[in-house]
Amino acid sequence: MAPPFRAEHIGSLMRPADLLAARSAAGVTSSYSQLTEEIQVLTENAIADVVAKQLELGIRPITSGEYERDKFYSGFFENLQGMEVIKDIPITKGYRTNFPTLRTLKSLGIPTRDSIVAVDRIRYTQSPYLSEWKALRARLPQEQWKDCKMTMPPVTHSHMQMAVGTAYRPNAYSSDREYFKDLAEAYVAEFQALYDEGLRSIQIDDPCLLFFVTDEFRAGCVADGVNPDELLDEYIWAHNQCLLGKPADLHVGLHLCRGNMAGSTHIMSGSYERIAKKLFTELAYDTYYLEYDTDRAGDFEPLRHLPIGKNVILGVVSTKSPELEDMNELVTRVHSAAEVIARGQGRSVAEVLESSLGVSPQCGFASMSSGGGCGMTMDIMWKKLLLVEQLAKQIWG
Repeated sequence: MAPPFRAEHIGSLMRPADLLAARSAAGVTSSYSQLTEEIQVLTENAIADVVAKQLELGIRPITSGEYERDKFYSGFFENLQGMEVIKDIPITKGYRTNFPTLRTLKSLGIPTRDSIVAVDRIRYTQSPYLSEWKALRARLPQEQWKDCKMTMPPVTHSHMQMAVGTAYRPNAYSSDREYFKDLAEAYVAEFQALYDEGLRSIQIDDPCLLFFVTDEFRAGCVADGVNPDELLDEYIWAHNQCLLGKPADLHVGLHLCRGNMAGSTHIMSGSYERIAKKLFTELAYDTYYLEYDTDRAGDFEPLRHLPIGKNVILGVVSTKSPELEDMNELVTRVHSAAEVIARGQGRSVAEVLESSLGVSPQCGFASMSSGGGCGMTMDIMWKKLLLVEQLAKQIWG
Protein backbone atom coordinates (compact mmCIF):
# COMPACT_ATOMS: atom_id res chain seq x y z
CA MET A 1 0.00 0.00 0.00
CA ALA A 2 1.37 3.42 -0.96
CA PRO A 3 1.97 5.98 1.82
CA PRO A 4 -1.05 8.17 2.63
CA PHE A 5 0.73 11.30 1.38
CA ARG A 6 3.35 11.48 -1.38
CA ALA A 7 4.42 14.91 -0.13
CA GLU A 8 4.81 14.92 3.65
CA HIS A 9 6.15 17.07 6.42
CA ILE A 10 7.26 15.92 9.83
CA GLY A 11 4.68 17.80 11.85
CA SER A 12 6.29 20.65 13.74
CA LEU A 13 6.31 24.13 12.21
CA MET A 14 8.00 27.36 13.26
CA ARG A 15 5.97 29.24 15.86
CA PRO A 16 4.93 32.85 15.24
CA ALA A 17 7.08 35.40 17.05
CA ASP A 18 4.22 36.83 19.11
CA LEU A 19 3.36 33.40 20.52
CA LEU A 20 6.98 32.72 21.46
CA ALA A 21 7.28 36.15 23.11
CA ALA A 22 4.09 35.66 25.12
CA ARG A 23 5.16 32.21 26.32
CA SER A 24 8.58 33.51 27.33
CA ALA A 25 7.06 36.45 29.20
CA ALA A 26 4.71 34.08 31.03
CA GLY A 27 7.52 31.70 31.94
CA VAL A 28 6.11 28.87 29.81
CA THR A 29 9.50 27.49 28.80
CA SER A 30 9.62 23.96 30.22
CA SER A 31 8.87 20.84 28.19
CA TYR A 32 6.15 19.98 30.69
CA SER A 33 4.69 23.44 31.38
CA GLN A 34 0.92 23.90 31.61
CA LEU A 35 -0.46 26.70 29.46
CA THR A 36 -2.24 29.60 31.11
CA GLU A 37 -5.68 30.57 29.82
CA GLU A 38 -4.25 33.63 28.05
CA ILE A 39 -1.49 31.62 26.36
CA GLN A 40 -4.02 28.94 25.42
CA VAL A 41 -6.09 31.51 23.53
CA LEU A 42 -2.99 32.78 21.70
CA THR A 43 -2.04 29.19 20.88
CA GLU A 44 -5.48 28.40 19.47
CA ASN A 45 -5.37 31.53 17.31
CA ALA A 46 -1.93 30.56 16.02
CA ILE A 47 -3.16 27.05 15.19
CA ALA A 48 -6.11 28.51 13.30
CA ASP A 49 -3.71 30.66 11.26
CA VAL A 50 -1.25 27.84 10.49
CA VAL A 51 -4.05 25.47 9.45
CA ALA A 52 -5.47 28.16 7.15
CA LYS A 53 -2.02 28.65 5.62
CA GLN A 54 -1.63 24.92 4.93
CA LEU A 55 -5.05 24.88 3.27
CA GLU A 56 -4.22 27.97 1.21
CA LEU A 57 -0.96 26.47 -0.08
CA GLY A 58 -2.20 22.91 -0.44
CA ILE A 59 0.27 21.56 2.12
CA ARG A 60 -0.46 18.04 3.31
CA PRO A 61 -0.70 16.48 5.79
CA ILE A 62 -2.40 19.17 7.85
CA THR A 63 -1.02 19.54 11.38
CA SER A 64 -1.22 22.00 14.24
CA GLY A 65 2.51 22.59 13.87
CA GLU A 66 2.83 21.14 17.41
CA TYR A 67 2.04 24.68 18.61
CA GLU A 68 0.42 23.27 21.76
CA ARG A 69 3.77 21.83 22.86
CA ASP A 70 7.06 23.26 24.02
CA LYS A 71 8.88 20.25 22.58
CA PHE A 72 7.81 17.38 20.35
CA TYR A 73 7.41 15.03 23.33
CA SER A 74 5.42 17.40 25.56
CA GLY A 75 1.92 16.53 26.70
CA PHE A 76 1.81 12.74 26.64
CA PHE A 77 3.68 11.08 29.49
CA GLU A 78 2.87 13.67 32.14
CA ASN A 79 -0.83 13.07 31.52
CA LEU A 80 -0.66 9.36 32.31
CA GLN A 81 -1.51 8.30 35.86
CA GLY A 82 1.59 7.08 37.67
CA MET A 83 4.01 9.27 35.70
CA GLU A 84 5.64 12.25 37.38
CA VAL A 85 7.87 15.08 36.15
CA ILE A 86 11.21 15.05 37.98
CA LYS A 87 12.89 18.44 37.77
CA ASP A 88 16.58 19.27 37.41
CA ILE A 89 18.08 15.79 37.10
CA PRO A 90 21.91 16.18 36.91
CA ILE A 91 23.10 15.40 33.41
CA THR A 92 26.28 13.71 34.62
CA LYS A 93 24.59 11.40 37.14
CA GLY A 94 20.95 10.92 36.25
CA TYR A 95 21.30 9.77 32.65
CA ARG A 96 22.93 7.00 30.64
CA THR A 97 26.67 7.05 30.08
CA ASN A 98 27.63 8.62 26.74
CA PHE A 99 24.07 9.53 25.86
CA PRO A 100 24.72 11.73 22.78
CA THR A 101 22.10 14.40 23.56
CA LEU A 102 23.76 15.11 26.88
CA ARG A 103 27.11 15.81 25.28
CA THR A 104 25.42 18.54 23.24
CA LEU A 105 23.59 19.95 26.28
CA LYS A 106 26.81 20.02 28.31
CA SER A 107 28.56 21.87 25.49
CA LEU A 108 25.80 24.49 25.77
CA GLY A 109 26.43 24.83 29.53
CA ILE A 110 23.20 23.08 30.58
CA PRO A 111 23.85 21.10 33.81
CA THR A 112 20.42 19.51 34.42
CA ARG A 113 17.39 18.25 32.57
CA ASP A 114 13.80 17.40 33.49
CA SER A 115 12.42 13.95 32.79
CA ILE A 116 9.41 11.71 33.42
CA VAL A 117 9.57 8.81 35.86
CA ALA A 118 6.97 6.15 36.68
CA VAL A 119 6.44 6.57 40.43
CA ASP A 120 3.49 4.17 40.43
CA ARG A 121 1.87 1.73 37.99
CA ILE A 122 1.14 3.51 34.71
CA ARG A 123 -2.56 3.80 33.94
CA TYR A 124 -4.39 5.39 31.05
CA THR A 125 -7.30 7.29 32.59
CA GLN A 126 -7.88 9.96 29.94
CA SER A 127 -6.53 10.78 26.50
CA PRO A 128 -3.45 13.04 26.63
CA TYR A 129 -3.81 14.24 23.04
CA LEU A 130 -7.53 14.11 22.29
CA SER A 131 -7.91 17.82 23.08
CA GLU A 132 -5.14 18.59 20.56
CA TRP A 133 -6.85 16.52 17.89
CA LYS A 134 -10.25 18.09 18.55
CA ALA A 135 -8.71 21.57 18.35
CA LEU A 136 -7.14 20.72 14.99
CA ARG A 137 -10.16 19.02 13.43
CA ALA A 138 -12.43 21.89 14.56
CA ARG A 139 -10.68 24.03 11.93
CA LEU A 140 -11.70 21.68 9.13
CA PRO A 141 -14.78 20.09 7.58
CA GLN A 142 -15.08 16.40 8.46
CA GLU A 143 -14.20 15.28 4.93
CA GLN A 144 -10.72 16.78 5.44
CA TRP A 145 -9.96 15.04 8.73
CA LYS A 146 -8.35 12.24 6.70
CA ASP A 147 -5.80 14.80 5.48
CA CYS A 148 -4.49 15.39 9.00
CA LYS A 149 -1.66 13.87 11.00
CA MET A 150 -0.67 14.01 14.65
CA THR A 151 2.71 13.26 16.20
CA MET A 152 3.55 11.40 19.40
CA PRO A 153 6.77 10.70 21.34
CA PRO A 154 8.11 7.11 21.46
CA VAL A 155 7.42 4.55 24.16
CA THR A 156 11.20 4.41 24.74
CA HIS A 157 11.62 8.14 25.38
CA SER A 158 12.39 8.26 29.11
CA HIS A 159 13.82 4.77 29.49
CA MET A 160 16.46 5.31 26.83
CA GLN A 161 17.76 8.51 28.42
CA MET A 162 17.55 7.82 32.13
CA ALA A 163 20.33 6.09 34.08
CA VAL A 164 19.82 2.33 34.12
CA GLY A 165 17.01 1.36 36.48
CA THR A 166 15.76 4.90 37.13
CA ALA A 167 12.93 5.28 34.58
CA TYR A 168 10.61 3.80 37.20
CA ARG A 169 10.58 3.50 40.98
CA PRO A 170 11.12 0.05 42.55
CA ASN A 171 7.67 0.21 44.13
CA ALA A 172 6.13 0.64 40.67
CA TYR A 173 7.91 -2.02 38.58
CA SER A 174 10.38 -4.81 39.08
CA SER A 175 11.47 -5.10 35.44
CA ASP A 176 11.73 -3.17 32.19
CA ARG A 177 9.30 -5.60 30.58
CA GLU A 178 6.59 -4.80 33.15
CA TYR A 179 7.17 -1.06 32.70
CA PHE A 180 6.97 -1.21 28.91
CA LYS A 181 3.92 -3.45 28.95
CA ASP A 182 1.86 -0.92 30.93
CA LEU A 183 3.20 2.03 28.96
CA ALA A 184 2.46 0.29 25.65
CA GLU A 185 -1.11 -0.36 26.80
CA ALA A 186 -1.47 3.41 27.19
CA TYR A 187 -0.39 3.83 23.57
CA VAL A 188 -2.88 1.20 22.40
CA ALA A 189 -5.64 3.05 24.26
CA GLU A 190 -4.54 6.43 22.91
CA PHE A 191 -4.42 5.21 19.31
CA GLN A 192 -7.95 3.85 19.70
CA ALA A 193 -9.27 7.04 21.34
CA LEU A 194 -7.89 9.23 18.56
CA TYR A 195 -9.09 6.82 15.88
CA ASP A 196 -12.59 6.75 17.35
CA GLU A 197 -12.68 10.54 17.00
CA GLY A 198 -11.67 10.48 13.34
CA LEU A 199 -7.86 10.61 13.21
CA ARG A 200 -6.30 8.31 10.59
CA SER A 201 -2.58 9.12 10.58
CA ILE A 202 -0.10 9.17 13.48
CA GLN A 203 3.66 9.67 13.44
CA ILE A 204 5.90 8.43 16.26
CA ASP A 205 9.05 10.55 16.65
CA ASP A 206 12.03 8.53 17.91
CA PRO A 207 15.29 10.34 17.06
CA CYS A 208 17.19 8.57 19.85
CA LEU A 209 16.70 5.13 18.33
CA LEU A 210 19.44 6.00 15.85
CA PHE A 211 21.96 6.33 18.68
CA PHE A 212 22.39 2.56 18.32
CA VAL A 213 24.40 3.21 15.15
CA THR A 214 27.08 5.08 17.13
CA ASP A 215 30.08 3.56 18.88
CA GLU A 216 29.73 6.27 21.55
CA PHE A 217 26.26 5.21 22.74
CA ARG A 218 26.99 1.51 22.44
CA ALA A 219 30.16 1.90 24.53
CA GLY A 220 28.12 3.79 27.11
CA CYS A 221 25.68 0.89 27.30
CA VAL A 222 28.53 -1.53 27.94
CA ALA A 223 29.95 0.78 30.61
CA ASP A 224 26.52 0.71 32.28
CA GLY A 225 26.43 -3.09 32.17
CA VAL A 226 23.90 -3.24 29.32
CA ASN A 227 24.19 -5.22 26.08
CA PRO A 228 23.26 -2.67 23.37
CA ASP A 229 21.93 -5.30 20.97
CA GLU A 230 19.66 -6.76 23.65
CA LEU A 231 18.49 -3.25 24.56
CA LEU A 232 17.59 -2.54 20.93
CA ASP A 233 15.65 -5.80 20.80
CA GLU A 234 13.74 -4.76 23.93
CA TYR A 235 12.89 -1.41 22.37
CA ILE A 236 11.67 -3.03 19.17
CA TRP A 237 9.44 -5.30 21.27
CA ALA A 238 8.10 -2.28 23.19
CA HIS A 239 7.35 -0.34 19.99
CA ASN A 240 5.52 -3.34 18.55
CA GLN A 241 3.46 -3.75 21.74
CA CYS A 242 2.08 -0.26 21.10
CA LEU A 243 0.73 -1.40 17.73
CA LEU A 244 -1.18 -4.45 18.98
CA GLY A 245 -4.80 -4.29 17.90
CA LYS A 246 -4.27 -1.15 15.82
CA PRO A 247 -7.25 -0.48 13.53
CA ALA A 248 -6.37 -1.64 10.01
CA ASP A 249 -6.99 1.79 8.47
CA LEU A 250 -5.04 3.74 11.11
CA HIS A 251 -1.68 4.60 9.53
CA VAL A 252 1.19 4.76 12.05
CA GLY A 253 4.73 5.64 10.94
CA LEU A 254 8.08 6.07 12.67
CA HIS A 255 10.28 9.13 12.22
CA LEU A 256 14.04 8.69 12.69
CA CYS A 257 16.55 11.54 12.58
CA ARG A 258 19.84 12.68 14.07
CA GLY A 259 18.70 15.59 16.22
CA ASN A 260 16.99 18.88 15.45
CA MET A 261 17.88 21.45 18.08
CA ALA A 262 17.74 25.20 17.51
CA GLY A 263 20.45 26.74 15.37
CA SER A 264 20.73 23.78 12.98
CA THR A 265 22.27 21.68 15.77
CA HIS A 266 22.27 17.95 15.21
CA ILE A 267 23.20 15.35 17.82
CA MET A 268 24.99 12.67 15.85
CA SER A 269 25.92 11.38 12.40
CA GLY A 270 26.04 7.94 10.90
CA SER A 271 24.48 5.60 8.36
CA TYR A 272 21.36 3.55 9.07
CA GLU A 273 23.30 0.46 7.97
CA ARG A 274 24.16 -0.89 11.41
CA ILE A 275 20.52 -1.33 12.43
CA ALA A 276 18.58 -0.98 9.17
CA LYS A 277 17.71 -4.64 8.61
CA LYS A 278 16.42 -5.00 12.16
CA LEU A 279 14.42 -1.75 12.04
CA PHE A 280 12.84 -2.40 8.65
CA THR A 281 12.04 -6.08 9.11
CA GLU A 282 11.20 -6.38 12.82
CA LEU A 283 9.38 -3.14 13.62
CA ALA A 284 5.68 -3.28 12.76
CA TYR A 285 5.28 0.29 11.51
CA ASP A 286 3.66 1.04 8.16
CA THR A 287 6.08 3.80 7.17
CA TYR A 288 9.55 5.10 8.01
CA TYR A 289 10.21 8.84 7.80
CA LEU A 290 13.97 9.03 7.22
CA GLU A 291 16.53 11.84 7.31
CA TYR A 292 18.33 12.06 3.98
CA ASP A 293 19.06 15.76 3.40
CA THR A 294 22.86 15.56 3.82
CA ASP A 295 25.65 12.98 3.88
CA ARG A 296 25.26 13.00 7.68
CA ALA A 297 22.79 10.13 7.14
CA GLY A 298 24.99 8.11 4.81
CA ASP A 299 23.92 6.70 1.46
CA PHE A 300 20.76 4.90 0.39
CA GLU A 301 22.20 1.37 0.58
CA PRO A 302 20.49 0.50 3.90
CA LEU A 303 17.15 0.83 2.08
CA ARG A 304 17.85 -2.49 0.35
CA HIS A 305 16.50 -4.12 3.54
CA LEU A 306 13.04 -2.54 3.20
CA PRO A 307 10.44 -5.32 2.83
CA ILE A 308 7.67 -5.22 0.25
CA GLY A 309 4.58 -3.72 1.87
CA LYS A 310 6.37 -1.02 3.85
CA ASN A 311 6.99 2.61 2.90
CA VAL A 312 9.78 5.15 3.18
CA ILE A 313 9.32 8.91 3.18
CA LEU A 314 12.63 10.33 1.98
CA GLY A 315 13.56 13.47 3.93
CA VAL A 316 15.57 15.04 1.12
CA VAL A 317 14.74 18.72 1.81
CA SER A 318 16.59 20.35 4.71
CA THR A 319 15.00 22.26 7.58
CA LYS A 320 18.48 23.23 8.78
CA SER A 321 19.54 25.26 5.74
CA PRO A 322 17.65 28.21 4.19
CA GLU A 323 18.89 27.48 0.67
CA LEU A 324 16.27 25.91 -1.60
CA GLU A 325 17.34 22.59 -3.04
CA ASP A 326 17.66 22.04 -6.80
CA MET A 327 14.63 20.21 -8.18
CA ASN A 328 16.58 18.11 -10.67
CA GLU A 329 18.96 16.94 -7.97
CA LEU A 330 16.04 16.01 -5.71
CA VAL A 331 14.40 13.96 -8.46
CA THR A 332 17.68 12.18 -9.13
CA ARG A 333 18.10 11.33 -5.46
CA VAL A 334 14.60 9.90 -5.16
CA HIS A 335 15.21 7.69 -8.18
CA SER A 336 18.55 6.59 -6.73
CA ALA A 337 16.80 5.52 -3.51
CA ALA A 338 14.16 3.69 -5.54
CA GLU A 339 16.86 1.79 -7.42
CA VAL A 340 18.36 0.53 -4.15
CA ILE A 341 14.97 -0.59 -2.81
CA ALA A 342 14.08 -2.21 -6.14
CA ARG A 343 17.32 -4.20 -6.13
CA GLY A 344 16.69 -5.40 -2.57
CA GLN A 345 13.07 -6.38 -3.29
CA GLY A 346 13.62 -7.86 -6.74
CA ARG A 347 11.16 -5.42 -8.26
CA SER A 348 11.31 -2.65 -10.83
CA VAL A 349 12.03 0.97 -9.97
CA ALA A 350 8.59 1.88 -11.32
CA GLU A 351 6.91 -0.57 -8.93
CA VAL A 352 8.83 0.81 -5.96
CA LEU A 353 8.03 4.41 -6.86
CA GLU A 354 4.36 3.57 -7.22
CA SER A 355 3.95 1.55 -4.04
CA SER A 356 6.55 2.53 -1.47
CA LEU A 357 7.91 6.09 -1.58
CA GLY A 358 7.10 9.68 -0.65
CA VAL A 359 9.16 12.81 0.08
CA SER A 360 9.45 15.33 2.93
CA PRO A 361 11.84 17.58 4.82
CA GLN A 362 14.27 15.55 6.94
CA CYS A 363 12.69 16.73 10.21
CA GLY A 364 10.25 19.24 11.62
CA PHE A 365 10.98 22.94 11.33
CA ALA A 366 10.78 23.43 15.11
CA SER A 367 11.02 20.29 17.23
CA MET A 368 11.09 22.71 20.16
CA SER A 369 9.28 26.04 20.49
CA SER A 370 12.39 28.13 19.92
CA GLY A 371 13.65 25.84 17.15
CA GLY A 372 14.51 26.69 13.61
CA GLY A 373 17.57 26.20 11.46
CA CYS A 374 20.17 28.92 10.92
CA GLY A 375 18.73 31.49 8.56
CA MET A 376 15.33 29.78 8.49
CA THR A 377 12.29 32.08 8.37
CA MET A 378 8.56 31.52 8.10
CA ASP A 379 8.67 32.56 4.45
CA ILE A 380 11.47 30.11 3.63
CA MET A 381 9.71 27.35 5.57
CA TRP A 382 6.63 27.66 3.39
CA LYS A 383 8.79 27.74 0.25
CA LYS A 384 10.48 24.53 1.38
CA LEU A 385 7.13 22.84 1.99
CA LEU A 386 5.91 23.95 -1.43
CA LEU A 387 9.13 22.57 -2.91
CA VAL A 388 8.28 19.18 -1.39
CA GLU A 389 4.80 19.36 -2.92
CA GLN A 390 6.26 20.29 -6.32
CA LEU A 391 8.80 17.45 -6.09
CA ALA A 392 6.01 14.95 -5.42
CA LYS A 393 3.98 16.26 -8.34
CA GLN A 394 6.96 16.01 -10.67
CA ILE A 395 7.56 12.36 -9.73
CA TRP A 396 4.03 11.08 -9.17
CA GLY A 397 1.90 13.61 -11.03
